[in-house]
Amino acid sequence: MTTVPLLLWIIVCAAFGGIASAAFAVVFLWIPEERSARILPHFISFATGALLGAALLALLPDAIEGAGPGGAHAIGLTLVVGLGVFFIIEKLVLWWHTHAHDDDGASPHHDQREHASGVLVLVGDSIHNALDGVLIASAFLTDVSLGLVTTFAVAAHEIPHRVGDFAILVQAGLSRRRALLLNLATGLAAPIGAVAAYYGLRGAMGALPFALAFAAAGFLYIAVAGLIPGLHRRADPRASAVQVLLISAGIAVIAAAERLTQQ
Repeated sequence: MTTVPLLLWIIVCAAFGGIASAAFAVVFLWIPEERSARILPHFISFATGALLGAALLALLPDAIEGAGPGGAHAIGLTLVVGLGVFFIIEKLVLWWHTHAHDDDGASPHHDQREHASGVLVLVGDSIHNALDGVLIASAFLTDVSLGLVTTFAVAAHEIPHRVGDFAILVQAGLSRRRALLLNLATGLAAPIGAVAAYYGLRGAMGALPFALAFAAAGFLYIAVAGLIPGLHRRADPRASAVQVLLISAGIAVIAAAERLTQQ
C-alpha cells in the first residue's frame, strides 16, 4: 500500500470516529421539545457514567501503561495539574458569565455551572477526539485491519459520549441545532490529531500518556464537579434509583467498548 492511500484511510476513519458518532445526536432534532425535555435528564446521568468510565477505565489505565512503572508518578502529577487547569477554566467561564449579565441581573449560580460544564465538555471532547485520532493513526501504521477494528471501537466508545454531551450542551442553554453543530465541530479534532500523529508519530506517542492523563482529568472534573451536583437536585428515591442505574449503564457501555479495543 502506498503512502497516500494509507493517509487517506487514516483521515477518513478518524473523521468517522470523531464526526460520524456525533451525528447520532441529530435524532433529537426530530423529537418534540416536551418529550426531549423528559429524556435529556436521563442522558445526563448516562453521560456522567460514560465520562467516569472513560476517565477511569480507558484513559487513565492507558496513560499509566504507556508511561510505564517509572512514569506513574508523572501521570499522577499530570492528573492533578489537569484538575487544576479545568478548575481554573471553570472559574474563568463563571467570571465571564457573571460579568456578561451584570446589566440584566446575574443568572442563578447553578445555571452558571451548567454553562461552564458545556464549555468544559467542548474542551474535553476536543482533546479526547484528537487523542482518538492519534490512536487510529498509530493502529493503521501498524496494520490496516487493526486500524479498522480500532476505528470501530473508537466509534462505539464515542457514541454514548456524544449523545450525553448533546444533552449537556442543551442543558447549558444552547439550542438543539447549535449543540449539534458544536458537537460535530469537536469531531474535527480527530482527523487533525490523526494527521499530526502520521507525520510526527514518535513525538506524539511520547506525549500521549500525559495527554491521556490530562484528558482523564477533564472528564473527571466535568462528571464530579459539573454533572453530579445537578443530579443531586432530584433526591426522591425513584429518581435517585434511575440515576444510579443510568450511571452504571454508562460505565458498563464504556467498559464493553474498552474490551473491544483490547481484542
